[in-house]
Amino acid sequence: MLTICAALWAPVGAWARSPVVVELFTAQGCSSCGKANAYIARLADRAGVVALTWSVDYWDYLGWKDTFAEPEFADRQRAYDKRFGLRDVYTPQVIVDGAAQVSGAQSASVDALIGEARRARLPRPAMEMRQDGRIAVGTGRRPPGGGDVWLIRFDPREEDIAVTEGDNRGTTVPQRNVVRQLARLGAWSGRPVSFKLPPASDEGLATLLLVQADHGGRILGVLEIGPPRAKEAAGSRGEPQNAKPPAAGGGRPRGAF
Repeated sequence: MLTICAALWAPVGAWARSPVVVELFTAQGCSSCGKANAYIARLADRAGVVALTWSVDYWDYLGWKDTFAEPEFADRQRAYDKRFGLRDVYTPQVIVDGAAQVSGAQSASVDALIGEARRARLPRPAMEMRQDGRIAVGTGRRPPGGGDVWLIRFDPREEDIAVTEGDNRGTTVPQRNVVRQLARLGAWSGRPVSFKLPPASDEGLATLLLVQADHGGRILGVLEIGPPRAKEAAGSRGEPQNAKPPAAGGGRPRGAF
């Protein structure tokens, strides 16, 4: 039997406060993504918000291979767009709490969606990092179609990428909170469950755990685990990376309940 605290076994009886998750889908080769990248970099320091930058690879044909893109990142965006009834993916696109989407160029509209997400005050399943290193998810209302538990690891530092090809040739593209690792840990059906976390793909990454309705649904639970994002990460801006396109083929919990 899983060793999970009594609070996790109990039904959710109060409104849980957890951060709003704001996901930007962008690309280093996207000539219209600069303002959205800058906005997400500022949003990364806002209290009560977790901002994520997802690099996608479907603009690579323009001449620059995005240095952070992975096929599964674009797959995540496609799942969202299918649920929202959109004909195709685009950049820059922002998804707020898995519940609404808007162009990343419309910062005022993103701010409005963040406000709506905060006012929604949906009940959340309790989540915690146990002493044995496993992540525990408690009880809650099972979403239609079921839910999943996702591991996301992102770099809280700013990354400055010197782009040498494509539409952004000769420019430096700053990005913040770039996702470097995505893994589905397993299903969540509304009953308590725990998962072992895979090792980090790199040092210095922050870990985010999400409970999310299946097929790009609403985000139901959030737990973020260090390193701290604000003071330490804000001052760690590195030198521009003259990254060449890759060869072909080739803490502390937040929002405790």
